[in-house]
Amino acid sequence: MSKLSKDEVEDVKEVFELFDFWDGRDGDVDGFKVGDVCRCLGVFPTNALVLKHGGQTKMGQKSYKFNEILAMYEKITEENEQGTFADYMEAFKTFDREGQGYISGAELRHVLSALGEKLSEEEIDDIMRLTDVQEDLEGNIKFEEFITKVMKGPPEVK
Repeated sequence: MSKLSKDEVEDVKEVFELFDFWDGRDGDVDGFKVGDVCRCLGVFPTNALVLKHGGQTKMGQKSYKFNEILAMYEKITEENEQGTFADYMEAFKTFDREGQGYISGAELRHVLSALGEKLSEEEIDDIMRLTDVQEDLEGNIKFEEFITKVMKGPPEVK
């Protein structure tokens, strides 16, 4: 029995149907897109978590029907650990040598591309653009502002 509300199930169904349409498939969605389905629903799991619950690493390996995607989405939302604001502040303090609340833009890019779930340059550029966090004259970024904007999520599309 699903723990999701009727509205949540409807939301998953709507996103599933969009991906089904885009893929040109008939009633299923490619396993490579499971993470994208979750992200469209406001859940931002790591790639490792998506793979753990049946996501695929390449297009065309396996596809899933709606009920299978729904079950994966439910498991992913239960296990998705986002971290807290305090967790991220503590992590960023490691890079704040002077205790002023700043990280260099270059160092931030390096951390995002080299540690944890490594992001591509394009993904980093998207994050920087969407958060609209600007480097100061010395090339530094106030990390509290950056964390706040990232945790808020992407801006609403109008």
